[in-house]
Amino acid sequence: MTRAAVFGTGSWGTAFAAVLGDAGTDVRMWGRRQELVDQINRTRINGEYHPDLVLPEGIWATTDPVEAVEGADIVVLSVPSQKLRENLVNWADVLPRDAAVVSLMKGVELGTTKRMSEVIVEVGKVEPERIAVLSGPNLSHEIAAKQPAASVVACIDLPTAERVAAACAAPYFRPYTNSDVIGTELGGAVKNVVALAVGMAEGMGMGDNSKAAIITRGLAEMARLGVALGADPATFSGLAGVGDLIATCMSPLSRNRTFGVNLGTGMSVEEVIAGTRQTAEGVKSCESILDLARHHGVDVPIIENVVAVVHDGRTPAEVVRSLMARTLKPERL
Repeated sequence: MTRAAVFGTGSWGTAFAAVLGDAGTDVRMWGRRQELVDQINRTRINGEYHPDLVLPEGIWATTDPVEAVEGADIVVLSVPSQKLRENLVNWADVLPRDAAVVSLMKGVELGTTKRMSEVIVEVGKVEPERIAVLSGPNLSHEIAAKQPAASVVACIDLPTAERVAAACAAPYFRPYTNSDVIGTELGGAVKNVVALAVGMAEGMGMGDNSKAAIITRGLAEMARLGVALGADPATFSGLAGVGDLIATCMSPLSRNRTFGVNLGTGMSVEEVIAGTRQTAEGVKSCESILDLARHHGVDVPIIENVVAVVHDGRTPAEVVRSLMARTLKPERL
């Protein structure tokens, strides 16, 4: 039996642990807080994030990373993207040297503009051919409810991608594979920023025409940046691109969309953060994604204007006027 260690007992980490368990994989979870770990072991429920999800039998949790990875064939990392580096400093020496390492994170690191797989290589000292990235329309509460979903497992070594896919192929969760790590990661990061913009439009009372325009042009920005970094353009037409973009931009379960809605209604960033328990990755990563785009000379006006609201104090109404006043040009990706 394949054994997996899942580092992270948050919303997505917990839901994915259930997917692995339902796929027949033996799962060990690592959590930072002893009280939450104890609750999972006692009740098989993570009451803080998924009170209605009973984890498959056999899953247990620990606060000891050494205990979590014992015998693991696959190590899954599911922590906030901006916390990955500091966590890997503590975990690097315990990661099994022959295990696949799977990133569930969707962000670009502040300061370095590194993708999560690049941070894993640098800090975790994991070879790129052992790193897989899982991304797609993965709203964790729907997956915890065992609603049918599909995703992409990307790795430059396809046998590794196939091994990870086999470990998470549950009756309600269908993984596809590809070798485009760059495109898969970038799609997952950029869609969060576009969802902030769509949420702002929703909060300002705009209709479906406006939101469809933002989604479509946001996809163009995603693809332009991805191609500049060496991604396969076809990736952005698939689950890790347009699929994830649609789910994150349109679902009320999306943290980034909800954050944007609150901004659109007139709340400040500080007010939204104060009332939000979970991480909206787009708020954290939008600045680093903009830095990455500027470094590669890629025009990303939607991302630029989201940064202007989140970090520079401009209002959603001001950035709408700015976007609509841009010079007319042919439509292209």
